[in-house]
Amino acid sequence: MKNLKAKMFNKKASNPKNKPDQIIKNIGLKPRQTIADIGAGGGYFTLKFAEAVGRKGRVYAVDTNPGFLEFIKSSAKEKGLDNITTVLTKEERLDLPKESLDFIFMRNVTHHLSNRTKYFKNLKKFLKPNGRVIIIEYKKGRPFTFRGICGHHIPKETIRQEMKEAEYMLTKEFDFLPEQHFTVYSKQADETHKT
Repeated sequence: MKNLKAKMFNKKASNPKNKPDQIIKNIGLKPRQTIADIGAGGGYFTLKFAEAVGRKGRVYAVDTNPGFLEFIKSSAKEKGLDNITTVLTKEERLDLPKESLDFIFMRNVTHHLSNRTKYFKNLKKFLKPNGRVIIIEYKKGRPFTFRGICGHHIPKETIRQEMKEAEYMLTKEFDFLPEQHFTVYSKQADETHKT
């Protein structure tokens, strides 16, 4: 029973319908890079990222749930991965090394943030100059679905506007996910791509 929720999150994340391999491929992680998985949940993506960046890379698994972080530590140990640092955070406070991250990954977590623009602005200090913020968020569900009833979604246009207010630039947008939108932002202006 312990860590049942973490296992459930991982099962959903790994479901081929949710295209996890395509997500990872489109992020384009390279060995020696550093990424923070904010709202890491059961750690499915954390572990995949740790494999992608290799021993000399670093992955920060960030969550508000200590049980999830313990599950991630245990899973990493089983897989022989020693490049994951777990970070317990309280609500919207985040403590990571400044200017250390190539990527910040947020999947299905932004709808939990109360002041997203302020939160997004705060993330900038953790990014390297060419760092990127990856946001994958639920699209609105049908009226009587969990997402529709509970509001576990944010329109893509709302996130774009909030990121613009936080002084980010949309750099990439992907439309291959059936239930989510997938956007990538940078601190600096560069060409927008739709794939």
